[in-house]
Amino acid sequence: MYNINPFKSIAVIALPQVSKEKPGSFFRAAAIFILSFFVLAGATGCGSESRTDDRLVIALESSPTNLDPRLALDAASERVNQLIYSKLVRFDRKLNIVSDLAEGWENPDPLTYIFHLKKGALFHDGRELTSRDVKYTFESILDPELGSAKRGSYLAVEKIEAPDPLTIIFKLKESYAPFMVSMIQGIVPAHIANTAENRLRLNPVGSGPFRFDSWQQDEKIELTAFKDYYGGKPKLRRIAFRIVPDETIRLLEIEKGGVHLLQNGLSPDILPRLRKNEHLKIITGPSTNYSYLGFNMEDPILRHRMVRQAIASSIKRESIIINILKGTAIPATGLLPPEHWAYEGDVQSYPYDPAHAAQLLDRAGFKDPDGDGPKPRFQLVYKTSQNQLRRRIAEVIQQNLKDIGVDLKIQSYEWGTFFSHIRKGNFQIYSLTWVGITEPDIYYYIFHTSNVPPKGANRGRYLNAEIDELLVKGRRAVDLDQRKAVYGRVQKIIAEDAPYVSLWHETNVVVMRKEVEGFRLYPGGDFTSLKDVYIKQR
Repeated sequence: MYNINPFKSIAVIALPQVSKEKPGSFFRAAAIFILSFFVLAGATGCGSESRTDDRLVIALESSPTNLDPRLALDAASERVNQLIYSKLVRFDRKLNIVSDLAEGWENPDPLTYIFHLKKGALFHDGRELTSRDVKYTFESILDPELGSAKRGSYLAVEKIEAPDPLTIIFKLKESYAPFMVSMIQGIVPAHIANTAENRLRLNPVGSGPFRFDSWQQDEKIELTAFKDYYGGKPKLRRIAFRIVPDETIRLLEIEKGGVHLLQNGLSPDILPRLRKNEHLKIITGPSTNYSYLGFNMEDPILRHRMVRQAIASSIKRESIIINILKGTAIPATGLLPPEHWAYEGDVQSYPYDPAHAAQLLDRAGFKDPDGDGPKPRFQLVYKTSQNQLRRRIAEVIQQNLKDIGVDLKIQSYEWGTFFSHIRKGNFQIYSLTWVGITEPDIYYYIFHTSNVPPKGANRGRYLNAEIDELLVKGRRAVDLDQRKAVYGRVQKIIAEDAPYVSLWHETNVVVMRKEVEGFRLYPGGDFTSLKDVYIKQR
């Protein structure tokens, strides 16, 4: 489950979680046995499809919601869009900014950026991509009528010029440190997007290595190799993204070969079983993912900081990481991982301490009405997706909060409905994972007062004048040491205020068939390397 990070055109996953006792384990095992029987008997209930050796099948947990890269806010959409659209620049595997559509660029002064486009880049309909398309893409994002949640990332832009077909110039109103990161944005064709019936959302046309072929809503998206791709024709003929919400089906499909590749699509406790399968291989690596609990700061209970701190102190993070995530994560103290240049480790932390949590609730005015009796201090609703792992983790948190006298009701929804609730602020507590955090300016997108939806991702309506001032200062500072100091202060305030409860930074896990070659793991979970993937003849 994902929601997009505008600084990388990447995203946010709806958090995983699991209950200690796993009351559904027997039924889950039974389901796997029954489904396995039908698979072995040749049944088609699992959605097995015929395929050739130049067609790669990838399973996604949820269906993309929007294939217009200016509007997409979920990772399923972003993963597909990465293959359909090109960007001026992109990240490499070490998170360095490298060329994509841009042959090169210049920064003659702090307020001017000049990009020189590669000659001969074509859109999938055969039209040449020019600076006019780049200009239109960014100007349309800045247009409030489009309603792009990414608009806040470009407000420093004063003017965009296209003096010739291969040159694009950005003039800024003020220095903007994360400008180059904001250039990692899919370029759309002006001759299609700039029409009343803009059809990119469902019928995208880009200039990437694969062109859009078909979309069966909630079932499958098919892409075909674009032979005229400026970066060279892909090795695969076709890619099929199958939408498989049920984890048991995903497991069976990767085992029997109906699916070639799964990225972060299976529960960690299944990995030992898969490592024994001679037809599969597993690769893991660090990620830029950050899992958290989000609060509605306008809620009469959750607007109390001590209540949020109490919830943070009641969660057994380490136990979940060890027993449920099987060590495929490290505890988080904030959005940035420890290896990030702007990471500040000296912040308020919340080790598991239910006695302290209870004291905080007492001080906040929510005393236990009957001591050890059954009556709760209050009731909260926790929203999550229907993903099995995420529901199980929600159950753990539910039990953790019960131990401090809080009654937590779990409500799970299919991804589209769940994410719609979160964007609209229709929640008390929810869980998600930001994917692809590389630039600390993401704090502006998430916590600045101006970024309450639909403008940005301040979904909890967190309002803090000092944070607003610091975040503006952080994006204007060019000196790295100054930025580090600013974001260090931001991390300290956010940790103490607890508009998020930081949980963990996840590890990327990819399971694939052994015949798949050439796939490379990116920290942000990008599918960029699919251009070079091929399937070994068996």
